[in-house]
Amino acid sequence: MSFTIYPAIDMRGGKCVRLEQGDFDKETIYGENPFEIAGQFAEAGASWIHMVDLDGAKEGSRQNAEFVLQAARKLNSRIQIGGGIRSEADVKYYLDQGVDRVIIGSLAVSDIETTKELLAKYGSRIAIGLDARDGYVSTAGWLEQSEIKAVDLAKELVEAGARTFIYTDIAKDGMLAGPNTKEIVRLAEEAGVDVIASGGIKDLGDLQELKQYRDRNVAGSIVGKALYTNQFTLEAALDLEVE
Repeated sequence: MSFTIYPAIDMRGGKCVRLEQGDFDKETIYGENPFEIAGQFAEAGASWIHMVDLDGAKEGSRQNAEFVLQAARKLNSRIQIGGGIRSEADVKYYLDQGVDRVIIGSLAVSDIETTKELLAKYGSRIAIGLDARDGYVSTAGWLEQSEIKAVDLAKELVEAGARTFIYTDIAKDGMLAGPNTKEIVRLAEEAGVDVIASGGIKDLGDLQELKQYRDRNVAGSIVGKALYTNQFTLEAALDLEVE
């Protein structure tokens, strides 16, 4: 199985930012134009770019879509977008305009039947975002905690056709403290489909560790703060894809 690196662009107020553990009060701005950052990632050779509309996740509606559509139309990299996607209209909006994959997060908890219908209709062009705190899924930009275990939700959605999950350990996100490899691998094995790791990557060693589990359905990793704080270059991370 291949292992894909997904450089991340988190958007808030039209800027490229990073939060610590999803806390909107702990924000650092790393770029004034998300499309320009995406262009840099594409130029470095990224096959995929992971974009998140943080305002959208919080408000429940698209807020930074212009940058996503620019990237989808003008760059060679494939684009996946999450944040604020709460309906089929949101899914169609992005997919019809060149975005390769849409990430459903909160909707999978608030309306699982609609999520299943979307999976049946759009298949692999939908990924399920499982943002977990202590193993339980959080929603609404991580502001609300559910009583649903990530692994249980994953199993139910696999039966409905889900083939890609993005697993974020909120406690690790933006902290440069290393990924929660144990939980990532457990979810990948129990779900039996591709799981993309998110949160905590601090160095190339973390990526190499995750890559060891690519034959156990760990299909890639999202990298954010480590790139913006120059822990390593995107080019060096992308070299791991082909090793």
